[in-house]
Amino acid sequence: MSLNFPNPSRSYDAYHHCVNFWGYDNAREIAFTVNHSVISNLSPNTGSDEPAVLAAFDEHREQILTLARGIYVAGPQNRYTIG
Repeated sequence: MSLNFPNPSRSYDAYHHCVNFWGYDNAREIAFTVNHSVISNLSPNTGSDEPAVLAAFDEHREQILTLARGIYVAGPQNRYTIG
């Protein structure tokens, strides 16, 4: 497994209450979604607005990336949900 996260970009999806981010396995882009519930568990006092959720994501980025690495399996799947 050579999953890495060189791109710090992330985006908030208000409709689904989640944050999307991307990793790479060599040249393959792998999309990840982390549900608001996971972020709330990591940071219980997080508000539900975009700036608060993205700030909590940034604060716990390494923990979230560790979760992403834990669920990733090399293969044809290119989208994963955490939570």
